[in-house]
Amino acid sequence: MTLRQTREDARPEIHARPGRFEADAVLGVVAREWILYGQSWRATTFAAVVEPTLYLLCFGFGMGALIGTLAGYSYIDFLGTGIVAVSVMFQSMMPAVINTFIKRRFLHTYEGILATPIDVRELVTGEALWLALRSGVYGCVPLLVAIGFGLRPGPGMLLVPFIAFLAGFAFALFGIWISAVITSVRSMDYVFSGLFTPLFLVAGTFFPLTELPDWVQSAAMVNPLYHAVELIRGVVFGGLAPVTALGHVAVLLAFIVLMWFLAGFQMRRRVVSSGGLPPAPPPSHAATRRRWAPSAARSSRARPPRSR
Repeated sequence: MTLRQTREDARPEIHARPGRFEADAVLGVVAREWILYGQSWRATTFAAVVEPTLYLLCFGFGMGALIGTLAGYSYIDFLGTGIVAVSVMFQSMMPAVINTFIKRRFLHTYEGILATPIDVRELVTGEALWLALRSGVYGCVPLLVAIGFGLRPGPGMLLVPFIAFLAGFAFALFGIWISAVITSVRSMDYVFSGLFTPLFLVAGTFFPLTELPDWVQSAAMVNPLYHAVELIRGVVFGGLAPVTALGHVAVLLAFIVLMWFLAGFQMRRRVVSSGGLPPAPPPSHAATRRRWAPSAARSSRARPPRSR
């Protein structure tokens, strides 16, 4: 049996279970991530807490001293509610892009998972669910910091973790889909510069969108981060109309459904349909010398002696 045949036999099976989605399989993926999280929670927590806190302190006090109030609110309160949504996006979408790509392309983790009775849909859902849970918790840190600097607590803040979870689930699925689309680590430069930055800036986080051109405001309507920011600000400050809130939730839910199908399709294409296996390594120099040494010896024996 050749090495190529061995690789073909080792490909993960396609578990044909039409119309069947098992919650236990999803929870198994989440449990695996929870166990791995126990080994790196200190570094993850440090990055998740320090980065949004620095954003809030530097921009809140630096620009807040110049701006004062914005849209009828203290600037640090305005910024703090927006940083919550931004923190959720960074804590869900970035790990979904980077970690998922590494697991698929280099570690081949998903091949081992799919060799068990877990389907691609359950794998994608479990990965996104874990990132949503984690980002939903970490995303509330900037809100606590803003409360420490004067943001008035209210009953609407109890809804922030649920909104953060919903937005985190959407961004995690988005990141998983992107990780299955890109083909190399260098492609992430296009993602971070050409996608993350516009999502980050055109969401009403640092300033109201009413100050931007009309076409930018129209484009922001399809930005899921904008809807997450508006929902969080609405429940924290109050005054959000139920119809408006339902509209923001509907956009996030529609985005989740779209990304769930796209992420599942692309991940199946990458891992299952293509085998997800790296190409066979080229023979080493030593192996090449061993292979050609007998041939060289035979040819030297068969060569007639040179006349003098």
